[in-house]
Amino acid sequence: MTILSISFEYLVYDHRLKDEHMLESHAFFSKMVDELVEFSEYDPELADGIKWLDDQAQKKGITFYDMVFEVLYKHDVNSKAKDWLSTRN
Repeated sequence: MTILSISFEYLVYDHRLKDEHMLESHAFFSKMVDELVEFSEYDPELADGIKWLDDQAQKKGITFYDMVFEVLYKHDVNSKAKDWLSTRN
C-alpha cells in the first residue's frame, strides 16, 4: 500500500502591508491626477478633456478621481485585448 504524503506550508499574511501599499498607490494616483489638472492651465486640449471627465463623473455620481481611474483602466484593458488579438493571428 502506498501512502501519499502532502505537506502544506503557509506564510502569515500581514494585512497592514496591503493597507499601507494601497494608501501609497492612492496617494501616488491622486498626486498624478492633481498634477495633470495643474498642467491643464497650459494645455487647452487637456483642459477640455478634464472638463469632459468632470462632467461625466458628475453625471455618474462618482468622484473625478474615480472617473479618471475608470477611463485609464478601460484604456489599459482595451490595449491589452488588442495586443492579445494581434498575437493570435
